[in-house]
Amino acid sequence: MYWKEATTILFIGAFSLIPAACSKHSNDEAIVQDVQSKIAADPATKDSAITATAKDGQVTLKGTAKDAAAKQRIEQIAHQESGVTGVDDETTVPAPSPEQAASVPAPAPEQQPEPPPPPPKPVVVPSGTELLVTVDQALSSKTSKSGQPFMATLARPVTIQGKTAIPKGSSVTGTVITAKEKGKIKGEGQLVLALTNITIHGKDYPIQTGTLDSTVKGKGKRTAATTGGGAAGGALIGGLAGGGKGAGIGAAVGAVGGLVGGTMTGNKQIEIPAESPLTFTLAKSIKLPPPAE
Repeated sequence: MYWKEATTILFIGAFSLIPAACSKHSNDEAIVQDVQSKIAADPATKDSAITATAKDGQVTLKGTAKDAAAKQRIEQIAHQESGVTGVDDETTVPAPSPEQAASVPAPAPEQQPEPPPPPPKPVVVPSGTELLVTVDQALSSKTSKSGQPFMATLARPVTIQGKTAIPKGSSVTGTVITAKEKGKIKGEGQLVLALTNITIHGKDYPIQTGTLDSTVKGKGKRTAATTGGGAAGGALIGGLAGGGKGAGIGAAVGAVGGLVGGTMTGNKQIEIPAESPLTFTLAKSIKLPPPAE
């Protein structure tokens, strides 16, 4: 009796498993049908040759997708299907033909950032450059003192490569190196000047120039400078540019009143009136900031 009951239970249990197996099989078939229908209807995937299979909700995709975008869309359709537990995507994408490969534009080369522009170079006013100035006050071998500063104004702009490096009107400072009064009977009168500073756009720059050196000898020792007088005397008030004497004060200055008068009585002094133009020569270059754009 017990054997009959056990047999009956096993028989009933076996038949009860058949509907479950059939249900899973039906679900897989429905999944495959729905996935393939949606692939065929989707505009992005309809031109792809794809087959789908399913087992226990696990979908396997095979075939050739139209392109990479279609392949991605096919897998997305399968994942979104109800009842799907997983997707095994074995689809491939055909390699482009030579014509297609040639039509694909090459990626643009990566643009390298442009290097920053080089910093502007400073302006260098070289040694040997002439500075034409007008003195702001009168200077004299009789009244001026050695070491006395004097003021002047740049009378002509200094240009470097066609651009103004030092503008006209810049303030200039000088020093009386030597001031020696001429004696009436004997002895020399001497006046030696040099520039020491220039103000450019409100900033001071120390400078070194050759000296302007003028000498008047005593009676009986007059040179061409003392006897010539007038414009000739003015032209011979020299400038030591790099150590050599030169005509630093123009003939026009001498014409003002005979800077080296030198009469027979020998009592004239070296006189430089205010507003007289004097030319000094730079003995050392000046480095200035780059010009403003």
